[in-house]
Amino acid sequence: MSTSPYGVTGTTGWPGTPSTATSLQPAAVPTQWAGGRGRNGAATVVAALGLALAGLAALAGIAFVMLQVGVGPGLTGTLLALVPLAVVLWGVRWLDRWEPEPRGALVFALLWGAGVAVLVSAVVNDLAAWTVANATGSMDAGVMVAAVVSAPIVEETAKGAGVLALFLARRRYFDGVVDGIVYAGMVAAGFAFTENILYFGRAGDALAETFVLRGLATPFAHLLFTACTGAALGLAARSRSRGSVWWLLPIGLLGAMLAHAAWNLTSVLAGGSYLSIYVLVQVPVFLGVVAIALWLRGKERQVVQHRLTEYAGAGWFAPHEVQMLSSLRLRRAAVDWAGRTGGPVAADAMRSFQQRATTLAFRRQLAVNGRADLRTHGLDERETLASLTADRSRVLASAGGL
Repeated sequence: MSTSPYGVTGTTGWPGTPSTATSLQPAAVPTQWAGGRGRNGAATVVAALGLALAGLAALAGIAFVMLQVGVGPGLTGTLLALVPLAVVLWGVRWLDRWEPEPRGALVFALLWGAGVAVLVSAVVNDLAAWTVANATGSMDAGVMVAAVVSAPIVEETAKGAGVLALFLARRRYFDGVVDGIVYAGMVAAGFAFTENILYFGRAGDALAETFVLRGLATPFAHLLFTACTGAALGLAARSRSRGSVWWLLPIGLLGAMLAHAAWNLTSVLAGGSYLSIYVLVQVPVFLGVVAIALWLRGKERQVVQHRLTEYAGAGWFAPHEVQMLSSLRLRRAAVDWAGRTGGPVAADAMRSFQQRATTLAFRRQLAVNGRADLRTHGLDERETLASLTADRSRVLASAGGL
């Protein structure tokens, strides 16, 4: 007898291979998916091209800011902007723990926000401020309109376009609201990074105060706004109708714009009372979003547990495996156990097993919800199950047959 990595004693180091895993019973798992997840050569080229263009746009966006503030202040601003960027990226990673999105897609989102969204917003917002200032003879009026009207509309549209691009390109892997918020968060993180370089570079003697307000007190502001758009696209991903995106997207964008406008308006009107507004309004809003994120993570855990329990009923998983796969803590313990007993090979196999199982659960959830596109573009269920079995065997073999 030996103890499994998640506190259950069994006859093997990892609860046994399911005895009925040779056949998937339709009564237990009625919905299957056709097609593979491999990407063809053309799609790979398009993805690489999109990533390269987004990278060039990000460099252009940062260079544009550097020209405005100067190289010295720009470099200082860049170093300081890395702090809130790291905080936001950590938050996105925390939310994206159950089924991490592909790194290439996340990098594209980050670069889109830092480049395309910044360049579009800078040009249109400056034009709006200049137009209003000329029409009213007041630069203050131009700045107010740019902050409260132009910025929310233009910036959220530009950022939302990046999330939409990922949705359209990767809809078959877009599982729901969490995926939408994750991609929105990455776009927002890139946008805030470049924007912070501008604000920090221009701050002058008020640099410390500006850094505290933007870099430490409100690093998640842009994420909170754009998350509305991401959540709407996530709901569209779960819908049975492919056309639902075209009415859910405007609702999400409107929510993002209104949240952005309200945030800017309260900041402008607060004046010397900004700290009170921050404590009484902005902090509660942020805590509310954190509560929603915790709830969404809990829902993802429930999906994994419920759907993998169905597969366990068909013999593909042992009950102890479902228990482990339904807990992030037990997952980490399982990887640690595999590493200790079988080395890096076993640890990698355990991670692969966990990732494939999670993907299997989420794809089944979408199929049960009636996502029609999974019938032609989804994952091959049996291929995934076969890969899971191979991962399990690799762990046991690397662990010396425990």
